[in-house]
Amino acid sequence: MVEFLLPDYSNTIEFYVNSDLKRLSDLDPRTTLLAYLRDYGYTGTKYGCGEGGCGACTIVVAEYDSSKKMVNYISANSCLLPLCSLNKKQIITIEGIGNPEKPNPIQKRFAQGNSSQCGFCTPGIIMSFYALLKINPKPSNDDIEESFDGNLCRCTGYRPILESAKSFSSENCSENNCS
Repeated sequence: MVEFLLPDYSNTIEFYVNSDLKRLSDLDPRTTLLAYLRDYGYTGTKYGCGEGGCGACTIVVAEYDSSKKMVNYISANSCLLPLCSLNKKQIITIEGIGNPEKPNPIQKRFAQGNSSQCGFCTPGIIMSFYALLKINPKPSNDDIEESFDGNLCRCTGYRPILESAKSFSSENCSENNCS
């Protein structure tokens, strides 16, 4: 078999989902991260369009960049990510950033700002914003608006979402606690 000619070939991958280490072998290359998450009870990540157009399935991928000696945080559509591409990465889902008893500050402000109506898109929107804040803790209003480019919301008209998110903006820090 050709794979035995490859020096680092392995049919096993290791990655984290939130703080849980996962070891998987003999994966079907067509299996997406979204399918895996939903099958194993991570139901906060939603199936919307299945084509990367709505952002309901947004998660954050954390990966160490050895050249920069830092961790990169990237929001990604889990419906498009092959599970076999996640070796040595951490996947952060909505369940991994907070819960009703101890919400993440983003979740808390979105709830206080009535930034959700039906709630279906909310986990993906929060994860897109979480990725932005991980790489840029004091974003501008323009950065915030741009971070939601891949997320659709059919209920709110975006105003309450943007108002809650902009409470973290560097342009509004004098008025609000930005952390």
